[in-house]
Amino acid sequence: MTTVMRPRLARLCKSASAAGALFLLGFAWTAQAQMARKPSYYDQQRETRANSFLPRPGDSRSALNPLLPSSLPALQSRADFDRLARVYDPGTPMEMPHLLFVIDQKAKPARMYYFNTPRFELHTRFIKETGLEPTAGKRVMDLNYLLPNRRFLFGTLSWQQNISAFTYEFWEGDQLTAALLARADKMVNASLYEPAKFKPNSTLHERRAVEAGVAFISQESLIGKQPYLPLNLGRAVGRVHTLNEATGINRLGLDDIAVLRQVPLSLPPVAGVLTERPSTALSHVNLLVKGWGIPSAYVRDAASVLQAYEGQWVELTVRASGYEVRKLDAEDVKRLLAAKAAQAASRSPVSAIALPDLAATRLRPLASLRARHSTQCGAKAANLGAIMAAHIAGTEVPDGFCIPFAHYAQFMQTHRLNDRLAKMQALSGFSTDVQIRHAALASLRDDITHWSVDSTTAASWLAQWQSQLGGKGVFVRSSSNSEDLPGFSGAGLYSTVPNVKSAEALEAAVKTVWASVFNPEAWEARAAAGVAPDAVVMGVLVQTAVDSVNAGVMITCDPFDANHRYVTYISAKRGIGIRVVEGQRQAEQVMYSSRSKAVQVISRSADDTALQLDPNGGVKEVALEVGRVVLTDALVLRLAAAAVSVKRLFGGVEQDIEWATAGDRIVLLQSRPYVEKRQ
Repeated sequence: MTTVMRPRLARLCKSASAAGALFLLGFAWTAQAQMARKPSYYDQQRETRANSFLPRPGDSRSALNPLLPSSLPALQSRADFDRLARVYDPGTPMEMPHLLFVIDQKAKPARMYYFNTPRFELHTRFIKETGLEPTAGKRVMDLNYLLPNRRFLFGTLSWQQNISAFTYEFWEGDQLTAALLARADKMVNASLYEPAKFKPNSTLHERRAVEAGVAFISQESLIGKQPYLPLNLGRAVGRVHTLNEATGINRLGLDDIAVLRQVPLSLPPVAGVLTERPSTALSHVNLLVKGWGIPSAYVRDAASVLQAYEGQWVELTVRASGYEVRKLDAEDVKRLLAAKAAQAASRSPVSAIALPDLAATRLRPLASLRARHSTQCGAKAANLGAIMAAHIAGTEVPDGFCIPFAHYAQFMQTHRLNDRLAKMQALSGFSTDVQIRHAALASLRDDITHWSVDSTTAASWLAQWQSQLGGKGVFVRSSSNSEDLPGFSGAGLYSTVPNVKSAEALEAAVKTVWASVFNPEAWEARAAAGVAPDAVVMGVLVQTAVDSVNAGVMITCDPFDANHRYVTYISAKRGIGIRVVEGQRQAEQVMYSSRSKAVQVISRSADDTALQLDPNGGVKEVALEVGRVVLTDALVLRLAAAAVSVKRLFGGVEQDIEWATAGDRIVLLQSRPYVEKRQ
């Protein structure tokens, strides 16, 4: 039994060659699926040219068919559109028939050309090969995207199957004017047999639509209509395990394909993930999924769709164009699990965990930390110290200090942690029963938070807090030797205690962070990565709390296509950034391209509350004005510039950066390598 997104895809997959071709559509087009737009022709060129697009099943047309016209001045029917259209991902939820058009403003009157897109492929080829501008070079052609008095308007007309309507659009870097857009809107709708709405591809385009009085449909609203969004492509073998409540995540295991009705705060390692609620691409869960290299997707009504597979072994395939679930028989399970085990055995454990320097017992101010101090305080604190020392223009790092690994090691030695670990791991069922294992870990965490801290050590924390940070509210954060590593991000695995404001609360918060070494999801993630329990030590970063106006996460590449290294992808919410990385509510998400200089909106935050610092300690929820934009274009450009500087600081390695704004200041709170494994 096999479930796919559409029956037409099932028919295609009856042919092994067709199935193979469909899979080749994969990675390069995921970003375009996320943007509800046709794939870039230039991205498509990275794939095998023979598989760059597929005709509709049973369609015998050819791009070179002499009976097909080169172009039409108007489309009188759907048949006219179909004759000239190029179709990506046919028969799937991502199917998008589209054709390119050119408006020649020099002609008297201005003339529309809907052209044979499979034949000419690009606007420039049509212009040259039909003699409209046969000798124009690239620079002259590029001016048709930039100048208000250009000769040509280059656009795309698409059929959006999820709303059963036509939209037209322009490249996100096109410097449209209101007058140009008004002319295009008039000519498209005068030459098309049914209405078409403008789809802005940048915030500039949205502003121009408002100025011109042109009705438009946003990318955000189109994305919201999609029944499927791929988050990470790949294949997995596992048992389908549906969770109705996020609190049940600790019942998940390595062989589970998790069907999540709600997005949890974190996740233990699993075989694959399907969610039925869209989440922020930069949530902790999605960053973990990227790091593990497992398939993941949003599927509308996933629990209902997969109900027939509950508890059964299946093979899950997530493609840019759709997903497939294939039920496995006993022989399939045996064969595929053997292959999976062999692959796991050949995989090297996380090797970037250096031996901790336990001789370094001094509390270190953040300003004194550099990358070399990661053996004393962890990569998180060391990286942040390096950012502070770099004095990146327009940014700041909140002051703080590090409680080094040595304090954790001494505390655990005093309370005989290794003996406790040995007894715990010897428990009957500990290694085989996830519930027994997690109950034992919960008991250990509880004990750690009640164990006493050496009074001299605790007094040193208090003295540093008061002398360096003035006793102000602080965030007490993890900085272990098993997070923020080049091959293991550890996003969301360990605990943070916000806005600590008293000596008693400071000591309790440090112990809470120490105890989070034994969070169930952290234990399982390290085990899957080959990290031994006794190899882990925890440093603690005590850092001045920032009551931020906005906060979020950004990465220095496109999370849906890592080849787009000129992109900064930003997620944001108002208030403190805890809810952005939790991923439980839709964040505001934008992409900035240094190539096109465009800001593209994927979603706007609709939250009516935010978290702010509570004067009495911790955080509180406050009401918000609904509808106010979090990320202005000016802020996006400043954040992108800061992200590029951080990436440069760390040798060009792609970065996952947590940030906030306080007044007009950009505050950098963390930077770790962006980890993405591909199958």
